[in-house]
Amino acid sequence: MTLPTGDPAQHGFDPARLARLDAHFRRYVDAGQLPGFQVLVARHGELVHAASAGWRDAERAVAWGDDPIVRLFSMTKPITSVAAMMLYEEGAFELKDPVSRFIPSFAEARVYREGSTQKPLTDPVVEPLRIWHLLTHTSGLTYGFHHQHVTDALYRNAGFEWGSPAGLDLAGCCDAWAGLPLAFQPGSEWLYGYSTDVLGRVVEVVSGMPLDEFFRTRIFEPLGVHETWFRVPEAVRDRCTGLWLAGPDGLAHASPIDLNSPDGMPWLSGGGGLWGTASDYLEFASMLLRRGDGLLGSRTVDYMTRNHLPGNADLEAFGRPLFAETTFDGVGFGLGFSVLLDPAGNKTLSSAGDYSWGGAASTFFWNDPTEQISVVFLTQLVPSSALPIRPQLRQLVNQALID
Repeated sequence: MTLPTGDPAQHGFDPARLARLDAHFRRYVDAGQLPGFQVLVARHGELVHAASAGWRDAERAVAWGDDPIVRLFSMTKPITSVAAMMLYEEGAFELKDPVSRFIPSFAEARVYREGSTQKPLTDPVVEPLRIWHLLTHTSGLTYGFHHQHVTDALYRNAGFEWGSPAGLDLAGCCDAWAGLPLAFQPGSEWLYGYSTDVLGRVVEVVSGMPLDEFFRTRIFEPLGVHETWFRVPEAVRDRCTGLWLAGPDGLAHASPIDLNSPDGMPWLSGGGGLWGTASDYLEFASMLLRRGDGLLGSRTVDYMTRNHLPGNADLEAFGRPLFAETTFDGVGFGLGFSVLLDPAGNKTLSSAGDYSWGGAASTFFWNDPTEQISVVFLTQLVPSSALPIRPQLRQLVNQALID
């Protein structure tokens, strides 16, 4: 399926105001701060704006164009969350089920209390690690690259920073994470980490299918998505983008962390392993905006895109510090997405109830159910905190509405 093209004016956009969006991000390209970008804006089910600038491969002078294949990194997470909720709809599990029901090594999970990386002291979990903890990032699982806490260092020492120990598949990684202390008691805080990767393993165990096969047969083919993979086929690798690192002297190739190569990661990472195109991701986002469109039930999508943090808290209050270009005042978290609770509190022109997520290479998508808008923005710049792309993207799209 491909979204039809519509007249922006007929969908409430001022074309001259939309041009501000393109000009703004082109300035980053011209200044050498952004290698290239692509943005797609859809409203009421029609594509109303598309733009790109810069280079997919600057060394060979290959323009970004309209069909590059990029590392989606954490934009994989919403897809894995949808996969899990499809199985939930079939009665395969309940959200309160212990993860150990599907991955037995988590039955002995421990929680960091105090001490150094050489001698961490731990406590048993007060309650089991549950499926809903994985979907909401309240599991206590972390990432080694945070550099914020002793548990992050323990992950790095175990070989998990931007990579993983040699020879481990997804099942092996999950067993390794289960043997590391959680950063806190499950459900007590929010922390970005390997939660969605563990969720991907649950999808495999429950469905009896490798994660890539589940994605292909249950999600991508029904949506008409044909250029999103964990491993990019040889025939189209010339369309893959380079990855760039922002530094004090401008952009540089990010080879030290370029671990998500077209060959794929060593394990099927439901948290960050996919490559794909903007048009493919727009199809996925548009399915969600149509409240599932048969792939999921409408009430399931509504449930996923409400705030699930205890007490309706926002991430600024309930979460640990994030590596991001914006604060998370007024932003909650659902089952796989951040959810905007208070646009005034967030200080970004937007609608309450819009939901979104992005990736480490500054990619981003959001859906606005109030305005019936889907937006996908792709680039390949790390870290995602290098430029304020995401809040600026929201303000520039929304200022163009005049209906």
